[in-house]
Amino acid sequence: MFYLIQLLNGIQYGLLLFLLASGLTLIFGIMGVINLAHGSFYMIGAYLAYWLARTTGSLWLAIPLSVIVAFSIGLLLETTIFSRLYKRDHLYQVLLTFGLILVFEELRSILFGDDVHGVPVPPLLDFSIPLTETLSYPVYRLFVTAVCMTIALTMYFIIHKTRIGMMIRAATSNREMAASLGVNIPLLFAFVFAFGVALAGFAGTISAPIASVSPGMGNHIVIICFVVVIIGGIGSINGAMIAALAIGLADTLGKVMAPEYSAFAVYLLMATILLWRPQGIAGRA
Repeated sequence: MFYLIQLLNGIQYGLLLFLLASGLTLIFGIMGVINLAHGSFYMIGAYLAYWLARTTGSLWLAIPLSVIVAFSIGLLLETTIFSRLYKRDHLYQVLLTFGLILVFEELRSILFGDDVHGVPVPPLLDFSIPLTETLSYPVYRLFVTAVCMTIALTMYFIIHKTRIGMMIRAATSNREMAASLGVNIPLLFAFVFAFGVALAGFAGTISAPIASVSPGMGNHIVIICFVVVIIGGIGSINGAMIAALAIGLADTLGKVMAPEYSAFAVYLLMATILLWRPQGIAGRA
C-alpha cells in the first residue's frame, strides 16, 4: 500500500509536469523560442494563488483569476518582447529570458518578501481517504490528478480534432507554408504563448496547497520541464505526456527506493531514451 501511494504521487507529479512542459514544448516547437523564464510563470501562479486566496478567502476564486492574470501576462510579453525574437539567434532568447527570471524574482521579493508561504487546502477537499489503519491519501491530490487528466484530454482533443489545433500542427511542421495557406501566424503565436503561460500559472496555482510557495521555486522545475520536452520530442504534446509521466514516476519512486541516487534517476532515464531515440519519444528524425 505504501508503494501504491508513491505511485499515485508519481502520477500526480508527472501530470503537473505535463501542464508545464506542454506549454513549453508548444512555444519551442512552433516559435523556436528557448524560454528559460517558463518556470517563473509557475512561480507567478503559485504566488497569485497565495495572494488571491488570502484576499478573497477562497482558492476556488483564486484559481480562475490566476489563470486570467497569467494569460494576460503571457499575451503582454509576447506582443511586446518575444515577437521581436523569432528571427534572432537562440543566444538572444537565452539572454532575454534569463533576464526575465531575474526581473520576476526581484518583483517577487519586493511584493511578497523572501519568506516561505503556504496556501490552505479548500475545506471541501481537506480530508484523506483511509487506505490502511495507518496510511491514508489526501483527496486534494486526487483532485489535482483528475483536473490535470481532464486538461490533458481536452488539449489532445483541441490539438487533433479542432481547426485551431490543425493550425497549430501546421505551424509546427512548416510555419511558412501555414502562413501561405492563410493562417494568421502573429495571432497564432500570441495565443499559443499566452496559453502556455496560462498552463504554467495554473500548474503553480493548483500545486500551491501541496508544495510550499517559496522563492526560486520555478528555477528547478524549468530544468525538469526541458528534460520532459527533450525526452518527449520538441513540439509533441503526446510525447510530453509520456515523458512527464515517466519523469514523475522515476523521480518519486527513485526517492523512495534509492534516495542517494534519486537526483540521478531522471537524467539516467533521459540518457537511456535519447540513446534509443535521439529525437525523443514522439519527435521527428
